[in-house]
Amino acid sequence: MAGSDTKGARGSVPAASVRQIDGVPLNDVAPPRHSGRWIALILLLVLAGQMAVAVAGNPNFHWHVFAEYLFHRNVLRGVLWTLGLTVAAMSVAVVLAIALVVMRDSDNPILRGLSWLWVWFFRGTPIYTQLLFWGLFAVLFPVLSLSIPFGPELLTIETKRVITAMTAAILGLAFNESAYLTEIFRAGFRAIDRGQTEAAQAIGIPKAKIWARILLPQAMRTIIPPTGNETIGMLKMTSLVLAIPFTLDLMFATNAIANRLYLPVPLLMVAGFWYLVITSVLMVGQHYLERHFGKGHDAGAGQRA
Repeated sequence: MAGSDTKGARGSVPAASVRQIDGVPLNDVAPPRHSGRWIALILLLVLAGQMAVAVAGNPNFHWHVFAEYLFHRNVLRGVLWTLGLTVAAMSVAVVLAIALVVMRDSDNPILRGLSWLWVWFFRGTPIYTQLLFWGLFAVLFPVLSLSIPFGPELLTIETKRVITAMTAAILGLAFNESAYLTEIFRAGFRAIDRGQTEAAQAIGIPKAKIWARILLPQAMRTIIPPTGNETIGMLKMTSLVLAIPFTLDLMFATNAIANRLYLPVPLLMVAGFWYLVITSVLMVGQHYLERHFGKGHDAGAGQRA
């Protein structure tokens, strides 16, 4: 009865004076106990400690070799080349993806078809196969020429002078990534109410400005998280440019040292350490980008809550 009286009188009694639930004072309610969490944490710490001791004390890991080559000149150069390759490939992929999204949204059926074919092909074939193709491009097409149809050649150049190992690596990674980014960007733009586009068109704003000033800033909140994940994936995917072969990246540098020493495990740990460091930095950057582009939305969600 006390609970029903309190409930019935809630409309007339101030909130501060409602101190009981079914006759039990609120101050006397004990907080829930989470003993299971502490037990699980202790078990995890014990297991982690045992694993750390087992790995650190295992002579087969050759920790002295790991420490010796962690900051080796060739390894650090490989880190820089891997970063440069990631930035260059992602930059090209983002530009291509934006162009493909615009083509996909075009009224021209030829542009829509080309965009769909691009995504279909580069999503449907393995990245390693694509990189192998780019590595053999100069063999398949020794000469590149510009000519008038059924007429004389205007310009001829050897393919190996244009498609170098670095160019092939960037194009192979970027073309593959652009297909995935196209779908990410398209989903981000489709999440925006089409009424905004129609309103902008009604007042005479050009379509290019609609994309740049209205759609893109709003879509960034949805696009940033998966694009950040794709960037981290691209960083690790650079290890596959051995198929071209590109001989300056981190994976090639550590493999070369491992083949000389006949000790692959410590050099694999060196490569893994640097990939983990760079990935951690990228994750921090992604966090701040998400917070920046989600300011208005997050504030509105907090007010609604």
